[in-house]
Amino acid sequence: MRLRTPLRRHQSRRYSGLVVGAVAVLSLAACTGSAEDAADDENSGSDSAPAAADGSNDEEGDQVTIGFSAPAADHGWMAAITNNVRDLAEQYPDIDLQIAEGTNDVNLQISQVETFINDEVDAIVLLPFDGAAMTPVAMKAMEAGIPVINVDREFDDPNAARVTVLGDNYGMGVSAGQYVCEQAGGNKDAIVAEIAGIDSLPLTQDRSQGFEDALSECGLDVDARQAAEFTVESGEEVAANLLQAEPQIDYLWNHDDDQGVGVLAAIENAGRDEFIMIGGAGSANAMRAIQEDSGVLKATVIYPSTQGADGVKLARLLVQGKAMSDLVEVEVPRTVQLYAPVVTSDNVDEFIDSAFES
Repeated sequence: MRLRTPLRRHQSRRYSGLVVGAVAVLSLAACTGSAEDAADDENSGSDSAPAAADGSNDEEGDQVTIGFSAPAADHGWMAAITNNVRDLAEQYPDIDLQIAEGTNDVNLQISQVETFINDEVDAIVLLPFDGAAMTPVAMKAMEAGIPVINVDREFDDPNAARVTVLGDNYGMGVSAGQYVCEQAGGNKDAIVAEIAGIDSLPLTQDRSQGFEDALSECGLDVDARQAAEFTVESGEEVAANLLQAEPQIDYLWNHDDDQGVGVLAAIENAGRDEFIMIGGAGSANAMRAIQEDSGVLKATVIYPSTQGADGVKLARLLVQGKAMSDLVEVEVPRTVQLYAPVVTSDNVDEFIDSAFES
């Protein structure tokens, strides 16, 4: 049995999948809400504050040692993953967080997990550089009685993790496509372009499939598409080529706000402003541009950089024998998929404080 619910191609399954994702993230809020907010409530002395005496999940419990490993922070989103984990752990005195140095060397990451196993940590939160390659060592940890929380990039075997925390790549595409459909207002002649990430990655394929499926609901399709490499340089190069090849564009979706820095540079260099651009992942840079409303970038689709921190919170609950307080279920769920909302000038203030810097 695979953890990933197939969301593609069938409308009923696709949109029900998004509803499940939304419910999951609302439920997760019970254990991933700001620890600082909880502390403020406890210190305020207000009779209405959620009291630790009521058994709040944020109440200090037994000491928990958590090992964390992720790829190198070679772009803004990945850097934010580890920064958010570190910031969260500082808010909980009962978390002893052991952070391994970020690496894109699979063998080194395997060695890091083996060290965690030998050190007999209580739980391991792992964002794999390569999910398939990291599956055997994750299985080894599970067999040693150490729960593994798999973040973002799935293992080949669902038994290699007690909990899997995922973003919604397919949902990102759906959200971007739905936004284009809303903006097009029934114009089936609108020209839609797409700058994807690395085409060989399943996450890119899922984002593109979701975008295509959502556009088809309003009679649109992708008229021009090129793939970049999630870097500023590749974004600028690919965008320059696309703009040269396409004299008219109405809507452009760029999968990643880090590479979007280069995409926007190419757009400025080309002097193009006739289209609406939608970003991806939800960087602070993109959100500031949306607030300013002075260029083509009008929206971005969130791919949460809180996933690692969510994984640490779930690991803490698991080890302390707690559950997610908004659920009737007495155990932490097996899979949690976070939502992919669209950020526009109407709601950007709600998201910008938690956004990452490209």
